[in-house]
Amino acid sequence: MASRLNPYLSFGGDARQAMEFYKEVFGGTLKLNTYGEYGQKDTPDADKIMHAMLETSNGFTLMGADAPPGMELTPGSNFAVSVSGDDDAELRGYWEKLSAGGSVSVPFEKQMWGDVFGMCTDRFGIAWMVDVVQAQS
Repeated sequence: MASRLNPYLSFGGDARQAMEFYKEVFGGTLKLNTYGEYGQKDTPDADKIMHAMLETSNGFTLMGADAPPGMELTPGSNFAVSVSGDDDAELRGYWEKLSAGGSVSVPFEKQMWGDVFGMCTDRFGIAWMVDVVQAQS
C-alpha cells in the first residue's frame, strides 16, 4: 500500500451522519468502525464512530471519527492531516520529523486496533496523525 496524505475530521458525536452526508456529496465507498468493535462494547460510546473512511472514484479520501471521551473538541480546529501506509521506516521517519519540536498527544506505538499510530502537533501548530497499517491476517 502506498502512503497517503488526507484530511482527518473530528466530530462531537455526529460522525456517522456527517460521513454519510459526505458520501452523498462525493459518492464512493464508506467504511465505518465503532468504538464498540474495538473493546468498548458496554460503554455509552459503543455506537460512536472510532474511524470512518470515504474513498471516491475521483481519488478523494476523507477520514473522520467521533472524538474519544475526554478529548476536547473545538469547532474550527477539529481536523488533522493524516499520513498512513504500510512502510514502517518511511512513516516512522515522518513521525520523528513532524513531532520534533512540537507536542505529542498520542505516543507513536501499537494501538488496540493493531496499527502503530501517533498524534502530534508540529512546531507550527498543525495537528498530524501518523498510522502504520498492519497487514491483515
